Amino acid sequence: MQKTQRRYDLDWWRVISIFLVFLHHVGMPFNGDNFHIMNESSSKLLDDVMVFFEQFRLPLLFIISGTGTVFAFSKRTWKQFIKERASRLLIPLIFGVFIIVPPQTYIENINSYASFIDFYKNILNHIEVNHLWFIENLFYLSVLHIPFILFIRSKAAITFKKAIGHFCAKPLGMVTFVIPLILLKIISKKYYPEDNTDITNLSTTLFYGYFFIAGITLAATTSLWSSLRKYRKYNLFLTGVAILLFYTYYFLPNDIASAYWDIPTRWTIWYGVSALVSWTVIITLLGYGQEWFAKSSVVLTKLNEAIYPFYILHQTVLIVIGYYVLQQSWNIPVKLSVLAITSFIVIIFIYRLMVYPLKITRFLFGMKKRAN
Repeated sequence: MQKTQRRYDLDWWRVISIFLVFLHHVGMPFNGDNFHIMNESSSKLLDDVMVFFEQFRLPLLFIISGTGTVFAFSKRTWKQFIKERASRLLIPLIFGVFIIVPPQTYIENINSYASFIDFYKNILNHIEVNHLWFIENLFYLSVLHIPFILFIRSKAAITFKKAIGHFCAKPLGMVTFVIPLILLKIISKKYYPEDNTDITNLSTTLFYGYFFIAGITLAATTSLWSSLRKYRKYNLFLTGVAILLFYTYYFLPNDIASAYWDIPTRWTIWYGVSALVSWTVIITLLGYGQEWFAKSSVVLTKLNEAIYPFYILHQTVLIVIGYYVLQQSWNIPVKLSVLAITSFIVIIFIYRLMVYPLKITRFLFGMKKRAN
């Protein structure tokens, strides 16, 4: 069976991506969106910054997960792979739904119950995945793409990989793959306009699935990494153009936009520029990552082990602490800082004392056994 060499740059991007998710959720109570807890006032500036990072933080995680899926598959048969995915994804998901997520739902409905114990007696009426939707979707995507992984790692895919590698050896090769992504997002949004992350909402599932398939293809086609590295400066320039288009349209006054386009057309343009930013930013980061993060380190090993439990824990800790922080009379920058620093410390504290050292919690959080 073929082996896949571990990419330390992707390990770094995984850590960075999940930390960006943490920062994003720190900002959610203050950006005016409908989060689990909301501050009385909001920051338009914060919202303007967050909207940019929303375009690529999760797609980056899915493309990394796609490559990681191939890495996990390279050491196993397909039956062993499904067992490994169940252990790493389904166990933490089930544990999270019944233990990690309920405090979030309780805080949302805190005035309806006398205590958390009182709320938990009715837990079957409040089964939610919340932020763990990513784990749920990743399990489905991993299993559904087993045939594609088997194909792309087989001799039958040699011609296919050579064709893609030859095409992407040209400056615009990798960038061109944004075209089907844009079409996919525009067409799927026409039939599934919702923004929810249910696996049945095909507009989000197909969008993230595109990045997942791209990750699988990258992992199995070595020449693509060379193209990403070779054209990283070129892609950076195109990313700058994409960001300029993105924010130009984002800040375009409604009265000007409405004079030229109806609402469906305006949404179509938005989907297009959003997908353009998503793809160009990611291929640029993957190119520069090979320059910045090519080597392993003790720090990376520790972070890479901790980042999955950190992700599982982070939103619950944020919401519980945030509930009390938001009741204070402080301004938004102070609340943001207190929430970020306090939550980070508490998450690390829980991880080091209750997750990292214990066999049972390591298993429930999808971690591997500790090395002797």
